[in-house]
Amino acid sequence: MRGKSKAGTGSETSPHKTDLSAGAPDQAGIILATLIMVAAVANLPLAMANVALPAIGQAFDASQPQLNLVAVAYSLGLACSVLWLGALGDRYGRKLMAMLGVALAIPAALICAFAPSIEVLIGGRLFGGLAAGMAYPTTLSLIAALWGPGPARTRSIALWAAIGGAISASGPLLSGLLLERFPWNSVFFVVVPLAVLALFMAWRFIPAHVHETEEPVDNLGGILSLVLVGSFVLAINFAPVQSARSAVLVLLGVALVSLVLFVIRQRRAENPLYDLKIAGRRPFWVAALAGIIVFGALMGAMFIGQQFLQDVLGYSTVDAGFAILPAAIFMILVAPRSAKLVESHGARTTLLIGYIFVLLGFVTMLLLWTEGIPYWMVGLGYAFVGVGVGLAGTPASRTLTASVPVTRAGMASGTADLQRDLGGALMQSLFGALLASGYAAAMTAALASEPGAGQVPSTVTNELTMSFAGAQSVAAQYPQYAEQITAAAKAAFLDGDQYAYIAGIVAVLIGAALVFFMFPKQEEERKMLAAYNLEDMEAMAAAEDAPPKPSPSAGQGSPR
Repeated sequence: MRGKSKAGTGSETSPHKTDLSAGAPDQAGIILATLIMVAAVANLPLAMANVALPAIGQAFDASQPQLNLVAVAYSLGLACSVLWLGALGDRYGRKLMAMLGVALAIPAALICAFAPSIEVLIGGRLFGGLAAGMAYPTTLSLIAALWGPGPARTRSIALWAAIGGAISASGPLLSGLLLERFPWNSVFFVVVPLAVLALFMAWRFIPAHVHETEEPVDNLGGILSLVLVGSFVLAINFAPVQSARSAVLVLLGVALVSLVLFVIRQRRAENPLYDLKIAGRRPFWVAALAGIIVFGALMGAMFIGQQFLQDVLGYSTVDAGFAILPAAIFMILVAPRSAKLVESHGARTTLLIGYIFVLLGFVTMLLLWTEGIPYWMVGLGYAFVGVGVGLAGTPASRTLTASVPVTRAGMASGTADLQRDLGGALMQSLFGALLASGYAAAMTAALASEPGAGQVPSTVTNELTMSFAGAQSVAAQYPQYAEQITAAAKAAFLDGDQYAYIAGIVAVLIGAALVFFMFPKQEEERKMLAAYNLEDMEAMAAAEDAPPKPSPSAGQGSPR
């Protein structure tokens, strides 16, 4: 039974139409700008640390798995928390959760900036991701609640998805500009003034209560979802570390047990955190998986690409940041076209076209991204990925919100966030693991082929094989061999990143096949969504008309 919802009456400063299905709310422009600003606080740190990874590696003498954790910890925190925190926002107030998440982003950024060790930095990134998990789910759920179904909502989601992706992609540029003059920790200060502005705008313009449920939150399901996602992503991230194989098996076991318990809990809970009946709707689950792959592809490409640009091509941090701009520019440029394609040709067609461009991006990286290439080859790869994500992001997010009742907007927005964050965490972990194992294998083989390899101290061998930054550290210690060490490290990196790009191609092909065979065509999709909407409205009406459940009296005892 659906829970009763609190009608959205707006805030004193930002009234909106009571008939949300009629279209956009009053002050739609400033509300959407505020929601995008809140999303920016959550999105910007995702990739900002990527440009600083070489400098972080040298500052802390970090291994490749540790650098992978710095990159993935933020996405991990977001992915773990969005379902649970989205549900809490649906129950206790999306505005409250948004403001709390934006406020906590400030101390999280400061912890990262002043981190005395790589472990504290990883912890700060994880904390920042958890804070973003409070703010980010509310942005899409508020769009779903404030904008009625139709072109206005689709255009708003298109702008939200495209600008959010572009902000993530522009993070490396801001980082690069800062790193030209300041140390690595300067990249974490950027979010502080942005968070202050977003906090004021959220307080001033976001309506206080919009169709929030009165049903209790499934906190046990939330804890299980956090453990499930966290253990699975960490297992992938530690997979290439030889000494952590036992821990990987334990983490995978925890993930499997958590998955079983989570499914059992959601089937038995009166008000489940993640309604499996709704999640089983074909447009919903296909769009969810499709979005995980396409957004993960963006984050994975940026993660590997930034290291390739600086380590192999020798780009400065600024040049590496500028190099990724085609992805951000094309995401924004194609967003209006994506919204029109969704309305005219359906989500399935738009998703497939987006997948084609993402595939072209990975093929470009696999075949053309080698040592000494001109920039146009780099820009071409990022442009393809940007067009693909810009096209596919809108239908993936729009289908989720269209498939659920408004009181379950947090479930849709949480899933949309999982597309980005779980996709980003999984793809970055997968790409990082393949890069690390490929790099270590290639460097080990290169060392073995050198005369006198047996005389190299084990400490030096370990540092050479752990990461490109480790090899550079050894090169600084032995300047007479610096040129040979750097050449070998570049060759080893190129061997490792080929596995990552191939994995990206395979993932995109699987996603495209899933959409082609399983996603409903335009007319069938319209009929399905109309049927879901009618079903949900009838369920909500029945819930509102149902008499309240009697509470057991003291003399009767608790019911069985």
